[in-house]
Amino acid sequence: MIQPKSAHISRTVPRVTRAEREMRLGQRGVTVWFTGLSASGKSTVALLVDQRLTERGRHSCVLDGDDVRFGLNRDLGFSPQDRAENIRRIGEVAKLLAQNGTITLTAFISPYRADRDRNRKIHEPRDFVEVFVDCPLEVCELRDPRGLYAKARSGEILEFTGVSAPYEPPLRPEIVLHTDRETEEESAGRILAYLEEKGYLAR
Repeated sequence: MIQPKSAHISRTVPRVTRAEREMRLGQRGVTVWFTGLSASGKSTVALLVDQRLTERGRHSCVLDGDDVRFGLNRDLGFSPQDRAENIRRIGEVAKLLAQNGTITLTAFISPYRADRDRNRKIHEPRDFVEVFVDCPLEVCELRDPRGLYAKARSGEILEFTGVSAPYEPPLRPEIVLHTDRETEEESAGRILAYLEEKGYLAR
């Protein structure tokens, strides 16, 4: 584990324990990590799950790739090194949220397996659920709501995942969504069912 640069820091001991917070919320904190190609449906499903959880009175939040790059990670580009740092920072934020009882839905391409595996390792056991949004490249290109694939094919965008940069699919994700043949509601329903089945949500 990489140590912080400063030796003059220490961790805060909370006055409210995780167990107390989760009991009040009626849920267990967890990071639900959506990974997949651009336009595969990660954000769409994550936002719908967040909406359904809120309707149930649960506490959740969505961390989306583009939104984070407007603020926390605005200094990062799309080189392999910057992509790794982007995902590392989000993993640390998601871990803190999970430890405080939040169901955090992260929607990032996160193309490199090693980066996702590292984020799993920094979480507590059972605090990380990997969701592979498995949608064929040709379907993602047909959707292409912002024209990114077309720009990548023309050379206007460099290092674009699936075109000029690699994507490494998960080997053992907890959930696989097939958004080319499932509706948004069906995909979201599968996430919610998993959270209930595994005890993250009180029935």
